[in-house]
Amino acid sequence: MALLTLALVIVAGFGFARLKVDDSLSQLFRSNSREFKQYEDVTRRFPSSEFDVLIVVEGKQLLARESLERLRDLVTDLQLIDGTRGIISIFSARRPPENGGTPAPLFPGELPEGAAYSDLIKQVMENKIIRGKLLSEDGQLTLIVLALDQTVTEGRGLRDVIGEIRRTVADALGAPGVTAALSGVPVMQLEIREAVERDRLVYNSIGFAGGCLIAILFFRRVSFMIIAAAPPLIAILLALGALGWLGFRLNMFLNVMTPLIMVISFSDSMQLTFAARDRLIAGETKRDALRNALLTVGPACVLTHATAALSFLALQFSNSDLIRAFGRAGLIATIIALVTVLVLAPMLGMLLLRGEAAFAESARRADMGVETLRRFCAWIAARMVRRPGLYSLLALLTVAGLGVVYAQLQPRYRLADQVPDKRQAVEAGGRLDAKLAGANPIDVLIELPHGARLYSDEALGVIGAVHSIVEKQAGVGNVWSLETLRRWLAAAGHADAATLRQYVDLLPEHLTRRFIDATQDAVVVSGRIPDVDASRLLPVIDALDKSLDAVRASRPGYKISVTGLSAIAARNSAKMIQKLSLGLTVEFVFVAAFIGLAFRSFIVMLVSILPGIFPVLASGALLEATGLGLQFASVVALTVSFGLGLSATIHFLNRLRLEDNPRADPAVAVERATVLVGPALILTTLVLACGLAVTVLSDLPSLRLFGWLSAFAMVAALVADLLILRPTAMFLRRTARRG
Repeated sequence: MALLTLALVIVAGFGFARLKVDDSLSQLFRSNSREFKQYEDVTRRFPSSEFDVLIVVEGKQLLARESLERLRDLVTDLQLIDGTRGIISIFSARRPPENGGTPAPLFPGELPEGAAYSDLIKQVMENKIIRGKLLSEDGQLTLIVLALDQTVTEGRGLRDVIGEIRRTVADALGAPGVTAALSGVPVMQLEIREAVERDRLVYNSIGFAGGCLIAILFFRRVSFMIIAAAPPLIAILLALGALGWLGFRLNMFLNVMTPLIMVISFSDSMQLTFAARDRLIAGETKRDALRNALLTVGPACVLTHATAALSFLALQFSNSDLIRAFGRAGLIATIIALVTVLVLAPMLGMLLLRGEAAFAESARRADMGVETLRRFCAWIAARMVRRPGLYSLLALLTVAGLGVVYAQLQPRYRLADQVPDKRQAVEAGGRLDAKLAGANPIDVLIELPHGARLYSDEALGVIGAVHSIVEKQAGVGNVWSLETLRRWLAAAGHADAATLRQYVDLLPEHLTRRFIDATQDAVVVSGRIPDVDASRLLPVIDALDKSLDAVRASRPGYKISVTGLSAIAARNSAKMIQKLSLGLTVEFVFVAAFIGLAFRSFIVMLVSILPGIFPVLASGALLEATGLGLQFASVVALTVSFGLGLSATIHFLNRLRLEDNPRADPAVAVERATVLVGPALILTTLVLACGLAVTVLSDLPSLRLFGWLSAFAMVAALVADLLILRPTAMFLRRTARRG
């Protein structure tokens, strides 16, 4: 078995090397819905925002002559970086055309001095093409939009290109008082990728080290530590290797798979090791102790993994491909973890345990840590069985009260929560929100009817009408479209369609493709909105969509749709979160029935309900109290934690089944089961909480929320196990026997 395990580890190592990171910001909403398919189509036909690096330059003396010279040199240097396909900045602006000639640049080749320079800055500040779009109203912030090749954003070369952009910006803008930061989808993707890779290392090292430390402190032998800790470590490698071979990609949810595998498998390996240790102390041989521990604890291990698997299966009801993939990966990892622990724990025990007789004699004389836990468990059990009816009533009222608070939770979603918040992208996006209407694009797609010409009066009228509606919509700013160029030409006395077409043909292709499809049968009116909660964005999106009904009614042949990642998030995030929450509610009933069926007892089913839902409701109440609301990360944490938290309940019920005597007072079995399994349950809960709490070190806000909320749910599950499960089991069993 050791040789077979070694072979599997080697194969898993190659699979682990195949794991890649999925850093797409749209992954959370990826589905087969019509809206998402349309969003993908717009991204393909108008490749702009998905591949733009936004360089935010800010300073009080930004428009000073020296700063402006440095800024122009920066724009020139950026265009020379390999992997870029175009750039837009304030230096892209032109003066109005004169006498039908080519428009001259707004900024001359040699910047003037004195009063002439002041006049130039006045013209820049009044230029309608860049004011409020590429230059803030106060003239202290400017935006440079650098478009990357799509092949760069999808490959490993993104890190090198972004790194070169950062170095170029730092070298060019060396003057004091002028700062620059990078944002945009490619930068966010790179920051997500780096955070996921870093977090994977942190979770593996710190989480595993914490588990080993706990094992050594309580078992006082390295051999027991290895028996408890090696199976989880190997389970992590085998599971991640399997995910790599199966083509899964690491993302903000799959990145928590490492600590989840660790805590699931460590929980059961700790239970098995603890049971074998007790039997060795009782005088059994090594082989008998390991065999009996597996026969006693193994069924509960299988059942705990089964409930965890059901938690992952519940995620299949989500509309998000990302969350469904997380559920499938969790199911695979749960199965692998179960088999790994049940096979390796006894195998390692046979190979590593030596001098068990001497150890048993030593442990009988001094086992302070475990004995302290046993006395604590006995103290709790004695008080819980004295007034089981009263404590059960208090538990029911507490759960009901928490349920009322949980029902008040509102869905929450922000794009910034999916991006590392200790890097540049979020900070730069915040500056754009504050001074240039927002960093997140929102698009209105206009599809022309078959046979319609783009430069016809009718088509241009529709584009102009849509453009006007978008720029008047409260909450939307920085609006660009073909209408922007038409208005600029009209102000110079060139309002005819022929001149408009002539100037469009003069523009570089990368700029034209931002607003006009290659086949000229569709255009986009693009604006920007701030990165705020989806609940605040939805009224803006709905109001904009409703305002466009007038244009749709007057021109029924034109298809006009509000799209973009922000629109999809605003429309779908609340529905998806509510559906996940509803699935969690259904899971409560289903898992309770599953446990009752496994134990073949209606009483057991009832007993498992209150301690099972308490940690979820308590965690939800904490979210409501802190104002965080119900986010994707939190509802997934609650769903998974429900399955993990039932581990304590199942192990206690399994031991209670073995200790119960139908002819004796149930209090005896409850107290004995508590003393026997209580210390192991406390230790495993501590390991679970520590393993999940490691995620608070992440740069990703969603992972930090997942980590501390899951850890809190684990502790709440232990509280429910000690203070709710015992009196409830006692009360229902005693009531049933009286009946």
